[in-house]
Amino acid sequence: MIGTLIVAATRLVVGGQGVWIGCGPSERQRIYFANHSSHLDTILVWAAMPPELRQRVRPVAAADYWGKGRVQRHIALKVLNAVLIDRQTRSSDPLEPLKAALSAGDSLILFPEGTRGTGELPSPFKPGLYHLAKAFPQVELVPVFLDNLRRALPKGSLVPVPLSCVARFGTPMHLEQGETKPAFLERAREAVTGMA
Repeated sequence: MIGTLIVAATRLVVGGQGVWIGCGPSERQRIYFANHSSHLDTILVWAAMPPELRQRVRPVAAADYWGKGRVQRHIALKVLNAVLIDRQTRSSDPLEPLKAALSAGDSLILFPEGTRGTGELPSPFKPGLYHLAKAFPQVELVPVFLDNLRRALPKGSLVPVPLSCVARFGTPMHLEQGETKPAFLERAREAVTGMA
């Protein structure tokens, strides 16, 4: 019920529209990767999906933010079914929780910049997306461009401004044979910026 209220509130306040340009909603296992500029980003991508899809698509969220308070932790774990990652400690494999979710058959929502950006276009991507694409070649990688969210809920703001925000879903891609990490990360970033 809380999830339904969050989706309704997102659509009411910021439009919360999903536009499927290069693909449609699918039960196929995917990693949806998007630009990151607001705390509403995860909610918008999640809300743009059909209800049956939301059950198997898990947002990746920072434990230092989404795990610190009881309300935030409840929303992250019980409502969104998020995968929390610890950005503070350096474990042997920081991607282990994401790999476990993919191994279990779940899809992910990922923000490869690693933190919220300040510009309209995303900053260079961190290597996590590359490593996941290499470890799980069967998983489709779907670029998503989130439009207007940095203005709807700017960094440091607590109350969203009612603006029309859109999540544009692009054409699925994969890591190509022999593709280098820098080339792949730039191609993935261009797939997102190309929908701006």
